[in-house]
Amino acid sequence: MLEQFGTDINKAMQVKKKRLEALTKNYMKGSQHKLEQLWSTHRTQRQRVTQQYSQQVTTALQQWEAEAQRGEEHEEKMAGLFKQQIKVLQQARAAQGQKLKAVRELYEVFAKITGEMQNSHDAFLHGATQELKKEMNTLQKKILMETQQQEMASVRKSLSSMLF
Repeated sequence: MLEQFGTDINKAMQVKKKRLEALTKNYMKGSQHKLEQLWSTHRTQRQRVTQQYSQQVTTALQQWEAEAQRGEEHEEKMAGLFKQQIKVLQQARAAQGQKLKAVRELYEVFAKITGEMQNSHDAFLHGATQELKKEMNTLQKKILMETQQQEMASVRKSLSSMLF
């Protein structure tokens, strides 16, 4: 009787082990899918912001470069008109300064957006991690309760078969 009782317990433990492995595997697949979606969204947003920033910076730098080139052409043409040359140079340098300031401002905006986006994603990841931990705890409790109920039923069955 004791051998049969031990065999029943071993079988029950094997069934529980297989069930736990299956539940764990399914849970990990779901978790992996959620994380892949999160990373995909994060990568898409970062690419979009980076592309917008690159376009704005490229445009500003092209304008700045074009204005600098025009400034040099004016210097060559106005060699005889010294006063006018100074005025043109001052205007060109002021425009270049404004463009450089615009590039700096664009960079600051990009850095701020990137930082905020990173903080947002970090907070989201933290929340998702907490949610996953809660789900795992709930699953563990559920499995433990089911295991205890099955063991009690098994013990009752074994005791009733031993008594009757």
